[in-house]
Amino acid sequence: MSLSQQKLNTSIEYLKGVGPARAQILRKELGIYTFADLLYYFPFRYVDKTKFYTINQITSETTYIQLKGRITHLEELGEKYKKRLLATFEDDTGQIQLIWFKGIRWIKNNLKSNVNYVIFGKPNFYKGSVNIPHPDYEIEDVHTMHNRGKFEAVYSSSDHLRRVGFNSKGFNKLFSNLFEIIKAPDIIDNIPETIRQRFQLIKRFDALQYIHLPNEQHQIKQAQRRLKFEELFILQIKILSVKIDRQNSIKGLAMPNINTLFTNFYKQQLPFELTNAQKRVLKEIRNDILSGLQMNRLLQGDVGSGKTIVSLMSMLMAIENHYQATLMAPTEILAQQHYATLKKMLSGTKVCVEILTGSIKGKRRNVILERLVSGEIDILVGTHALLEKGVKFCKLGMIIIDEQHRFGVAQRARLIAHGQRPHILVMTATPIPRTLAMTVYGDLDVSIIDELPPGREAIKTVHFKEYERDKMLHIVHKALESKQQVFVIYPLIYESAKLDYKALEEGFESIRNIFPGPKYTVDMLHGKMKTVEKEAAMNRFSKGKTHILVSTTVVEVGVDVPNASVMVIESAERFGLSQLHQLRGRVGRGNSASYCILMTGSKLSYEANERMRIMSESNDGFLIAETDLNLRGPGEIEGTLQSGHIILSIANLKTDKAILKVARQTAMDLLKKDPLLKQPENLGLKQFMQFKFKESKRWGRIA
Repeated sequence: MSLSQQKLNTSIEYLKGVGPARAQILRKELGIYTFADLLYYFPFRYVDKTKFYTINQITSETTYIQLKGRITHLEELGEKYKKRLLATFEDDTGQIQLIWFKGIRWIKNNLKSNVNYVIFGKPNFYKGSVNIPHPDYEIEDVHTMHNRGKFEAVYSSSDHLRRVGFNSKGFNKLFSNLFEIIKAPDIIDNIPETIRQRFQLIKRFDALQYIHLPNEQHQIKQAQRRLKFEELFILQIKILSVKIDRQNSIKGLAMPNINTLFTNFYKQQLPFELTNAQKRVLKEIRNDILSGLQMNRLLQGDVGSGKTIVSLMSMLMAIENHYQATLMAPTEILAQQHYATLKKMLSGTKVCVEILTGSIKGKRRNVILERLVSGEIDILVGTHALLEKGVKFCKLGMIIIDEQHRFGVAQRARLIAHGQRPHILVMTATPIPRTLAMTVYGDLDVSIIDELPPGREAIKTVHFKEYERDKMLHIVHKALESKQQVFVIYPLIYESAKLDYKALEEGFESIRNIFPGPKYTVDMLHGKMKTVEKEAAMNRFSKGKTHILVSTTVVEVGVDVPNASVMVIESAERFGLSQLHQLRGRVGRGNSASYCILMTGSKLSYEANERMRIMSESNDGFLIAETDLNLRGPGEIEGTLQSGHIILSIANLKTDKAILKVARQTAMDLLKKDPLLKQPENLGLKQFMQFKFKESKRWGRIA
């Protein structure tokens, strides 16, 4: 480690203004352990302290103001818990009230009358008068005035941090102290000079100094542009390096025979014609398997696009070469459905399909495990139970992971460890915005099924408010009279689970009263039920014995009931767009016209109204995913995709799409010329990558 790296790697407790006790709080609250960590703790906005106002210049349009003047009167008002401190502040043009509700004793003891102060705050207009609540204040002296006239960074904080002085002012002092120690030679420039010059990016040291201690607006813009590009460029170098490394060093299982079994199934067993998109994806998968490299492919396909048949035919490629295949699903309901589908489609062939879930125990489980290790089972469908001890394959060659964002990386690693370089296909029916796909799954090859099977009618989506409930009931009644089935979905949010279950039960009783037996059968499904009860409820609905299924989002993924033609989503404003789209995909699988009915309250936020509008206007999952990204921002969406992956410090996938696109292309071009970063101009980048990612696990090898 160089002296510069040693300096950056210095424990944060040795920075002036920190110490051991405060360092512990910075570690716990913000994950700041070293000087380098602090450098990359970025502000979220800036306040303009370049301008001084006079009191008579304050208008209702003024946001933040900086004033010079004197405190002429100080008064404490109120009793006990309703105390407040009022100060009269004046300059040559007038007076204004300053007001504090907290820290009154300390502030009162520190403020002095007839002393010149510089104050900064946000004016508050109340009943024709103006005051400034909790302003920043400093005695006006040579030092104060020297530090004014700048843009001041504002940092996120917490009550715990603020209690020990780490508010924005405290962080600004820390950065002033830090840049007395850290100088330009200590900061390796991790972007090669040719790239920096091409895109007119400032040096890394200048960017870090300007982002924390700017003097002018243009310095902030220069710093943000440089650091956003840097973050996305480094990320793409990392992701694409993993992909290149995998392609160069991990050989795939040889599967040269893709003839008899695959072709016979395609020509004789397949009950329908594949879409052009399905054929294209199967060709991509076949090319992967024949390439001699390990397949590591992400398959995206909208709800109902036919990913399951693609996965089955991919598994047949492995089986024809005397390997086993496995399909892992996130829920028992979905696993059972996949098992039933595969058994039905493979009837009449010699392919042996079995299922392993958490509810399969005792003798039956032991028999399955014995047949698996002997090689008798060709395809094993399962849930997390596939990851348990004792599950051993004879010759695992193909892994299919359905709704893969439901599984953590470490879980996938355990499954992949069952085989020797098995081919991997991960599937999702949750369309991923292109910007997210370039970051979260940038090291995978991507296939997209962008075509629905012929004959599928578009689902009509309508939004009704509570006072329009009769319209919803009319559509439901009409569907039931036409011998169709209906889903009614209630939200289940962890924080309000008890209230949500109560609403579900009340909704269930209400539906039963409106559509009474024996003519109609209404059933309920939720996560608190035992597995056997859930399976029984789902089976009754699948077989048409239940007319209306009142459920939580346990049916969100994969449940296939062609006779269900109406999806009612209660409190739809509480769902995100992607989840609404997933739920909508549970209907429209048969030949009947289908409806998705979004029920909401009368008063909706702008974002909720937008979600209802988009759902009503579009059935395009990829358009919906992009809109979801724009409405919610990347943080929330990333959380639904996969826990514990990429966290961006300054770039924003919602607003910085153009930078990401350029950064990715630049990274690709660089790695084509110098995949190992050996050229002299890339050594700074290589050093930084080694320093930054020295402890990272190579998850890219496991999809």
